[in-house]
Amino acid sequence: MLKRNKKNRRQFLKNSSLSLLSLTAIPTILKANSKKSINFKSTCNPTTEDAYGQGPFYTPNAPNIINGQLAAVNEIGTRMIISGQVLNLDCSEVIPNTEIDIWHADNEGIYDNVGFNLRGVTSTNSQGFYIFETIKPGFYLNGSTYRPSHIHIKISPPGFNSLITQLYFQGDPYIPTDGAASISNGSLDATHRIIPLVLNSNGDLEGTWDIVVDGDGVVLGSSYLHLDKGIIYNTFPNPFTNELEINYGVFNKSKVAISVFNITGEKVASLMDEILNSGKYSVSWIPQQNLPIGYYFIAIIINDLQVHYLKVQKQ
Repeated sequence: MLKRNKKNRRQFLKNSSLSLLSLTAIPTILKANSKKSINFKSTCNPTTEDAYGQGPFYTPNAPNIINGQLAAVNEIGTRMIISGQVLNLDCSEVIPNTEIDIWHADNEGIYDNVGFNLRGVTSTNSQGFYIFETIKPGFYLNGSTYRPSHIHIKISPPGFNSLITQLYFQGDPYIPTDGAASISNGSLDATHRIIPLVLNSNGDLEGTWDIVVDGDGVVLGSSYLHLDKGIIYNTFPNPFTNELEINYGVFNKSKVAISVFNITGEKVASLMDEILNSGKYSVSWIPQQNLPIGYYFIAIIINDLQVHYLKVQKQ
């Protein structure tokens, strides 16, 4: 079931310009018509290794993460959702089926070195996306100083060497004194591995981290360079249970489609596909009753080009 309404274009332009301010909270999706013809130096930062490397707490053969849930629902701590894309070194392609091995300390700064609590493996989907929900790791002493909150991540693109690194969070008081997180230049530069966290409408922290590594991928027709064609500027409520309202806009008369993908990249719903004039619209998504709870991506496709998406959570 769906419904759509057209509203005033002037108000749409106002709303969509405001929405551009929040794009840093959404994974960057970059498109290249040719690897040789486009320069991404200003926006594409290869992911660096961490100075502490793998560290002493890695356990091999961690289990697969189910439905994006690394931390059990009863795990003590502040809930946190991390998502992004894995891209190749010039950010012209996304890399599907990249294995991402994750491990970190609990709320008290303690690692489970006997079992696999807060340890798990996930993979990027057909669009290069990954997502996992966990808790924010606690601090622990490293000699005489505390290590900042961090997540260990081992990234293994198909057929390429693995990269082992650590992810940190802006505003952490222990980053300036940490032997790894404080490095701001060279091959161990942690600058682009220190990400902001924001509260979502469910009261959970959310962060976006795009991973840029050596690997073979696929070109997706999707880029913020194409936001002049259209944008999804709001979904409500998010998280949602039975119905989701999707507000989107079209800048020029175009063929427009709104589709929903699950975290494996499978299309689970096509909400509309037709020619629309420029303007502001909304469409409602009422998922099938047997659709699992979890994370989904709402994408707007204009003239067969995916130009924008937002992540939502079904409860």
